[in-house]
Amino acid sequence: MTTPTTTSTSTATGSKRLGDPPPADLLDPAERMSVDELRVLQLERLQWTLRHAYQNVPHYRRTFDAAGVHPDDCRELADIAKFPTTSKVDFRENYPFGLFAVPQEQVRRIHASSGTTGRPTVVGYTERDTDTWAGLIARSIRAAGGRPGHKIHNAYGYGLFTGGLGAHYGIERLGATAIPVSGGMTPRQVQLIQDFRPDLIMITPSYMLTVLDEFARQGIDPTSTSLQVGIFGAEPWTEQMRIEIEERMDMHAVDIYGLSEVMGPGISQECVETKDGLHIWEDHFLPEVVDPLDGTPLPDGEEGELLFTSLTKEALPSIRYRTRDLTRLLPGTARPSMRRMKKITGRSDDMIILRGVNLFPTQIEEIVLRTAGLAPHFQLELTTRGRMDALAVLVEARMETPAERRQAAAAELIKAIKDSIGVSVTCEVIDPDSLERSVGKLRRLYDRREK
Repeated sequence: MTTPTTTSTSTATGSKRLGDPPPADLLDPAERMSVDELRVLQLERLQWTLRHAYQNVPHYRRTFDAAGVHPDDCRELADIAKFPTTSKVDFRENYPFGLFAVPQEQVRRIHASSGTTGRPTVVGYTERDTDTWAGLIARSIRAAGGRPGHKIHNAYGYGLFTGGLGAHYGIERLGATAIPVSGGMTPRQVQLIQDFRPDLIMITPSYMLTVLDEFARQGIDPTSTSLQVGIFGAEPWTEQMRIEIEERMDMHAVDIYGLSEVMGPGISQECVETKDGLHIWEDHFLPEVVDPLDGTPLPDGEEGELLFTSLTKEALPSIRYRTRDLTRLLPGTARPSMRRMKKITGRSDDMIILRGVNLFPTQIEEIVLRTAGLAPHFQLELTTRGRMDALAVLVEARMETPAERRQAAAAELIKAIKDSIGVSVTCEVIDPDSLERSVGKLRRLYDRREK
C-alpha cells in the first residue's frame, strides 16, 4: 500500500492503495465546522441534554439535586464540571431500564454488556438514536478509508454486544457492502476473506491475531489478501501490535473507540491519513479528562481518566460517564476542529500494583512484541508468595522459533520488563496455540492472589 504522510510509527509498506483522506465534499457538515461553530453547537446540545436527563430520569434529578446543581446552571461548556459523574455502578443499580429517559414504546433497540462482573449494563436507543449511530459509524469508516461500494468483513460479535450491529448499520449507511460474519469459526473467517475479497475488516485486534495464525496454519500468505484497512476496537491495543498486524497483513490498521454506556463503537475514530490518535466526534460527545483519584478536571494534554457526556442521545443520555480509560486530549489534525484522544493503552481498573509499582497489561504486550521468538499471545497471572505478590507471564513461542531459543527469549523478556517497568516477574514460554483464543474482548490478567 502507499503509506500516506503520518506521524504513526508504522513501517508497513506494499502495493495496496487504500489510505487517502476523503474529499472535502464527502465530509459531514460538522467535520467542516470551525472550532467556534462547533463550541456553539456543543453548548446548545449540552444544555438540552442536561434538561432532558433532569426532567425524565429520576436518578439524574436525584444526583443533580444532591450536588446542588440544576440544568440552568450550565451557561458555558466548562460548567459541565459542576455536575456529578455517572459510573457503571449507576447502570447496575438502575437495572434494567431505570436510566431510560423516554417511554418504553419509543425504544427501538436494546443492547447490554456481557455482565461478567455483575449485572449487565443495559442501554437503549430511539429511532433517532439508531439513525445518529449509523451515521457516526459511517463517518468513522469513511475516516478509516472506507468508501461506498467497498466490501467490509464485519467480525465483531452480533447480539446484545453493540459492536456487530452497530458496525453493520454504519456499513450500510455508508453505502458499502456488509459481510456479517460475526466472531468465531476462525477457519471460515479465512475462507470468506479469500473468497469474498473484502476491502476492509472490522474486528478486535486480539482476534485479528488469531485469524493471522489461521492464515499461517493454512499456508496462506496474508499479504496476498484483498484487505487494505483493518478497523480495530473493543479493547486496548498498542503501537507494537499495530506494527505487527500491518507488517503481517500489508494493510493499514486504525483504531475505533466506543463504549455501550455512551453509544457503542463510533464515538471516536483514527483517520487513516494520519494514524495519530482518535478524533472525537464532538458534535455528539463532549469529552473531559479528570484525575482518576479525585475527579479534578485536567487541561488538554494531561493524562487522566476519560469522561463523556452524550449531546444528542434521547433514550439514554449519559452525563459525565466515567469510562475508566486513561488518555489525554490533543488538538485535531485530520479533522482540525475535533480534538483527538490519545490511543487507549490502559484502564484505571485494570492497573496492577505490584510491590508498589503501577503497570498495565499493555506495557507487557509492547515488550512481548519486541522480543524475538515470542508470539503476541500471552497471559498474566498474579499470585501470592508468602507476604509478597508475584506476577508470572505465560507467553507462546512463534511457530518458527526453535525449542532451544525459548529459554533465551524468556530471559530477555524478564530483563526487559525489569529494565523498563521496574518489577521482577517470572516467565514461561510455551508451545504455539496453547493459550485460549478470544473472539471478543481478550482477558489478559488472571488474579489468583489470596484475598
